[in-house]
Amino acid sequence: MMPEQAVTATARVVQRVVLMVVLFAPGTLPGEAAMPRRAAETRSPCAVHHPSDERVAWHCRRLQRGETLETLFGRRWVDVARFNRIDRRHAQPGREIKIPIRLDDVAEFTPLPGRYPAGEQDQQLIVVDLTEQFIGAYEYGLLRLSFPIASGEPENETPVGDYRITAAHRTHRSCLYTIESTPVPYPMRYALRFYVNAQGVSYWIHGRDLPGYPASHGCIGLADEQMQRQYYGVPPTPVLEDAKRLYEWVIGDRADSGTLLPLSNGPRVVILGSLAKRGDAGASMP
Repeated sequence: MMPEQAVTATARVVQRVVLMVVLFAPGTLPGEAAMPRRAAETRSPCAVHHPSDERVAWHCRRLQRGETLETLFGRRWVDVARFNRIDRRHAQPGREIKIPIRLDDVAEFTPLPGRYPAGEQDQQLIVVDLTEQFIGAYEYGLLRLSFPIASGEPENETPVGDYRITAAHRTHRSCLYTIESTPVPYPMRYALRFYVNAQGVSYWIHGRDLPGYPASHGCIGLADEQMQRQYYGVPPTPVLEDAKRLYEWVIGDRADSGTLLPLSNGPRVVILGSLAKRGDAGASMP
């Protein structure tokens, strides 16, 4: 082989190696189109431990190409999503999720008690358990609704204490944060304000995406797949409307034009617990 031929052959080998590195770089599965890495893809719900996990036998599984919550669990996908505190946009190939050994163990999953004696005098009471990452709506101490949440991340924890819903805003948008990688103000639809700190910063319960772990700047997020469909393009058929359901439970028959609605006697909000332990770290989402 002539020297120039050897150089050419070496160059071809280098090109092949570079191509393989690009195709199989971390974060991209073989045969799967590369997608922008969201912050949600840097943490695993399997590494987040809630007390109620002890009641369910489960194993950790990395979703493979073509696998979704629907293809794996059929009509029971909502139960598994609730158990993982995750939505379908984040349960994509490459993500790890907790797989219940017996689906019946997570049927209509909620870690919250069906009865809350401290709320028996409240016509409406909202209880937020930060340790479990779940929210419950109680009527005279009886649980009527419960949903998984994404509360404040470790650097921006949701404040604990006893509060009250003082305003509702169905079409609220953030004045501080935008949708990832865009200038669009982050939509906080079906927002319920429960606290304003000394600096004038408001804390809300509102619709968002659920990555499977605490990820907000202090607000309490509930699933809003309709919003995700509008701004992210997925899921194609929205199902989870947790934020809307809680909002409508609070508002009741009050007239709601979509503008800021002050509530003089809104439901009491009890926020307790602390962030669940997790075994890994990553960047946060808006």
